[in-house]
Amino acid sequence: MGDHYQALGLRRDATKAEVKAAFRRRALRDHPDRHAGSTDAAARADASHRFRQAADAYHVLSDDRRRAEYDLRLRPASSYARASPSSSSSCYGYGYGYGQRGGSWRRPPRGGGGASAGSIDWEFLLKAVTRRGFLINLGFASVLLSGAAFLDGSILDIWKMNNSGKSFEDAMESIEKVKKTQKGNR
Repeated sequence: MGDHYQALGLRRDATKAEVKAAFRRRALRDHPDRHAGSTDAAARADASHRFRQAADAYHVLSDDRRRAEYDLRLRPASSYARASPSSSSSCYGYGYGYGQRGGSWRRPPRGGGGASAGSIDWEFLLKAVTRRGFLINLGFASVLLSGAAFLDGSILDIWKMNNSGKSFEDAMESIEKVKKTQKGNR
């Protein structure tokens, strides 16, 4: 994958303006159109590769959300380890480590110098709880549960309104008596 900051020649605390200026410098130097007339195929391929790296770096570092996710991946104390992709190309989408090239997110195995077995990984928990899918499912489940509670109370209220003075057991006994009398009349 390579380091995006290194690809643009920047420090990790660079501003958006510095990122944009660094990308422009790299694009002017390494753009494939600038090297199209070169007879050396290796030089053209190398310049094209450097331009792709710079473009990928700019794509990630110019967007605040992507940059925050990228910086989170770079932190050495992070509880996530980026699986290395088999190819040198990288693709940064909108997902949370799913999908296109670029590997997947994996949690490192427990027991290797990390937190104790009984402790809570707050970073992982926060990341899992704030995902869009989790929040949608949580909202859907709360609507279903509140609907079920409302219906349960409503059914009981309707029963009491239509059958005042009777318990459910008394009603079931009277139904059984009616069934027996109907069977006896046949």
